[in-house]
Amino acid sequence: MSVPVTTSSSGPSPTVIKGELHCALTGKPISPEHAYWAPPLITTRQLITTFVQTLFTNPGALGEVLLGELPNVPYDPAVCQELGNRRTAEQLKLLVFLLMIAAVLIVPMMLIVW
Repeated sequence: MSVPVTTSSSGPSPTVIKGELHCALTGKPISPEHAYWAPPLITTRQLITTFVQTLFTNPGALGEVLLGELPNVPYDPAVCQELGNRRTAEQLKLLVFLLMIAAVLIVPMMLIVW
């Protein structure tokens, strides 16, 4: 016995979530109708430790780890501003860290050349 399968060209159907969700930032319960869905907040420490661990354990997966798309998580709409501020702060921390690494690598080379 076979079951007919229909496919639509309009794209995948949206996922329906029943029940209660919790905000990924505050942990506060929210309803699925009012949830704001966005990628998870990744801290600079999480990014650096994941990069180093993957670099030493499985360097071939580094591209997937850094460039792979993460599934969206629910946030309370009331914390959108706080989420944006936290993302900006984490980006600033990462920028400062990368500039420090660049300075540690470039300054000794410049001193040797001059």
